[in-house]
Amino acid sequence: MSAASRAVQRTDRTRSRAAVVTGAAVAAALLLSACGSGGKSGGSGDTGFVTGSDGIATVDKGSRAQAPELSGKTIDGKQLDVADYKGKIVVLNVWGSWCGPCRLEAKNFVKVSEDLKDQGVQFVGINTRDTSTTPALAFEKAHGVEYPSLYDPTGKLMLRFKKGTLNPQTIPSTLVLDRDGKVASRSLSALSEDNLRKMLKPILAEK
Repeated sequence: MSAASRAVQRTDRTRSRAAVVTGAAVAAALLLSACGSGGKSGGSGDTGFVTGSDGIATVDKGSRAQAPELSGKTIDGKQLDVADYKGKIVVLNVWGSWCGPCRLEAKNFVKVSEDLKDQGVQFVGINTRDTSTTPALAFEKAHGVEYPSLYDPTGKLMLRFKKGTLNPQTIPSTLVLDRDGKVASRSLSALSEDNLRKMLKPILAEK
């Protein structure tokens, strides 16, 4: 094979690799724009979060911020005020029926909510960016979700949290409120069952 032929082959291989990398980058960008990606906070506020290697961020008990007022209609038309659960640990899961990772983690939330409901743990969803409640209700039926979800199509409830706590573009997200209604831990990506339990374990142990 001539030197010129070898040079052409090298050029073709380089272009092929570049096309693969570019395609992967485009696919990743589309995924991020559709559902958001974990790992970044919603602003530069001093929230006291310390993020572990598993992506779970925690706040020391003495540095926790009080959760804002979170009330309104649920996706099935009932009235809900998260403050009514004070004294319980509250798991707030921000989700949308359009979000692939939300579908993947739903079974984990259903399982853990059932396991811990008798230990003073209440799960509450915040449904966002669904233009009507119809797909949200279908999502809950498909995945067996029985705990309530506030309907927050424009993300206004998320924006009530202290700057840096949540990013409205990052779905799914999960916050755990301690028994005093303060933000104790956070995940800005889909959670496995093990990591969800890991988030809750130290807060359950608090007295």
